[in-house]
Amino acid sequence: MNNLAETWVYLSASPLFHLTLTLAAFQIASFVFEKGGRNPLLNPVLGAVALVVALLALTGTDYLTYFEGAQFVHFLLGPATVALAIPLYRQWHHVRASWLAIGASMLTGSLAAIVTAVATLWFAGSSEALMATIAPKSVTAPVAMGIAGELGGLPSLTAVLVIVSGIFGAMFGPLLLNLIGVKDWRARGLAIGTASHGIGTARALQVNETAGAFSGLAMGLNAMATALLLPLLWGLFF
Repeated sequence: MNNLAETWVYLSASPLFHLTLTLAAFQIASFVFEKGGRNPLLNPVLGAVALVVALLALTGTDYLTYFEGAQFVHFLLGPATVALAIPLYRQWHHVRASWLAIGASMLTGSLAAIVTAVATLWFAGSSEALMATIAPKSVTAPVAMGIAGELGGLPSLTAVLVIVSGIFGAMFGPLLLNLIGVKDWRARGLAIGTASHGIGTARALQVNETAGAFSGLAMGLNAMATALLLPLLWGLFF
């Protein structure tokens, strides 16, 4: 038992161990996802997060120690986001043919995400700080945190809400779209990207390249639209 504990202390001191842990957790979650028939409820991101959190909690490892290794994955988020331009370029003829519908969808989707989130908390009697925290939940985390900070919200809580909304959008978005009969991959991609940003886009790319391309486009356009519209609306009503 002592040898096992000593081995754990030795391994956990290496940043590469936590990098390996992160990748292994995602591979296990992806395996379960595939074996489960790609059921949206078995989302690999959620599964990987659950596995990593459980192991860190069991071993008493703090987040800063874990992040020393996981930061390599964090660094790759930038190149991965830029790489979304590749499927978008391949689908550019669809984008040019649908630019008016895309613009209308982005404006409607951005406003709907803001209004529904803020209105729900307003009716519940929540504080302005909490409303400012949740308002940008449907855009990618760096943009959302910046907007929340400008409006007087809590950026750290906003980051959590962004991740939660992304996971839930990736899990339940396809089910809802199937339920209401949305078949067009362009429309499905725009809906997923607008509601659940990068996590939803990763899911869309697994299903269909056209959906993934339009989801990546929606993620970027929604971030820009929210960054422009939300401060203006906030200044008018609060």
